[in-house]
Amino acid sequence: MTHRAFAGAALFAALLAAAPAAAQMNTLTKAEQAKGWRSLFDGKTMADWRGYKMADIPAGWRVADGIIVKDSGAEDIVTRDSFANFELSIDWKLAKAGNSGIFYRGTEEYDHIYWSAPEYQLLDDKNAPDGTSRLTSAGADYALYPSPAGIEHPFGEWNTARIIVRGNHVEHWMNGKKLLSYTLGSPDWAAKVKKSKFGAWADYGKATTGLIGVQGDHNGRLELRNIKIRVLPEK
Repeated sequence: MTHRAFAGAALFAALLAAAPAAAQMNTLTKAEQAKGWRSLFDGKTMADWRGYKMADIPAGWRVADGIIVKDSGAEDIVTRDSFANFELSIDWKLAKAGNSGIFYRGTEEYDHIYWSAPEYQLLDDKNAPDGTSRLTSAGADYALYPSPAGIEHPFGEWNTARIIVRGNHVEHWMNGKKLLSYTLGSPDWAAKVKKSKFGAWADYGKATTGLIGVQGDHNGRLELRNIKIRVLPEK
């Protein structure tokens, strides 16, 4: 076999090896379907999403190669459906110094979703200014509950966020590891909210059902894939 033929065969083999992984992206396994998981992104359209206080997707968001992409600052996006008790899983990747977040149980009563919804922070800890505090680093319940260091993968690599909300109990996970848990409405939570900027909004974190949102207003590239959710019983 010539060197050129060998190289061609090697490339073909590599493409075959990559094909199953690509085919599985943004899809649910039979086991996931049996457990009640639902996809919030089919890899082609953003039909399950819209802009915050908008009917359609705002400028700046697009789908490319099976991935939701935002290259610069844009309006926040939210799910078309509301969720009360759920388990959410999202793969996310940021550019250098990137900053974003995932909101949950958000409402549209205020000008911005972060005035009502707790936020799972997405961050390049090493290069973004918010990375100097664990309260605002990757995986934190933004400004309220810190996340441990060293769990997130570096910028340009994929991470998986997992959020569990059941009644007043909340858990943040990243890359298969539990980061934190807290109780909405507890004395500890209320004290932290009061001391934070969120104390300015009376209904912050009080909705028992609401929208899933993704922050878009920071500059820098954000990529999302494999977005799935399942409804949980309250207890």
